[in-house]
Amino acid sequence: MVTWNCNGALRNKTKRLDSLNSDVYVVQECEDPSLSTDAFKIWSAAYLWIGTSKHKGLGVFPKNGNSIRPVKKYLQIHKFQLRRNKIVLLGDFNSNRRWDQPDHWWNHSDVIEELAAIGLQSVCHRQINEHQGQESTLTFFLQRNLSKAYHIDYVFASDNILQRCKLEVDQSGEWLSISDHMPVTLDILKEL
Repeated sequence: MVTWNCNGALRNKTKRLDSLNSDVYVVQECEDPSLSTDAFKIWSAAYLWIGTSKHKGLGVFPKNGNSIRPVKKYLQIHKFQLRRNKIVLLGDFNSNRRWDQPDHWWNHSDVIEELAAIGLQSVCHRQINEHQGQESTLTFFLQRNLSKAYHIDYVFASDNILQRCKLEVDQSGEWLSISDHMPVTLDILKEL
């Protein structure tokens, strides 16, 4: 799986995204394929897309013979169902513990605690043994500036698959020519 905030105009970036050879792409800030070019419609195939503007939404694009179906599960409503399943939650959270403010009713640390309570942990933080807010792996570069780098793209996995998860964040900087986010790739190894 790959999660990536494409920073718009995904129709012009599909070849680059395909270079990651993923089974599923979860892409933030992409346009609605049904209102785009014919080439993008063909690339998108059997996708799910949601958004309030035809230019910026969330797309899920299965590849390599995979398919998807719409599922709506909300963290606080479906806690018990989420605890019993093999779950992956991923995307651009636009948050980091460094930005927590004590007077806000909901912040990044609250989200992390809520996810931990239902058995979901950050794959990146587990894999490299870092604490929230102290990340050395950077996923977002504000205004594509290397000195304004943050970790705001996350992959969480349920405890029952966490040991089989391997995460990679492209740190080469090559993606900065087309987005301000780096793609985050999750491999789930087969059970032994």
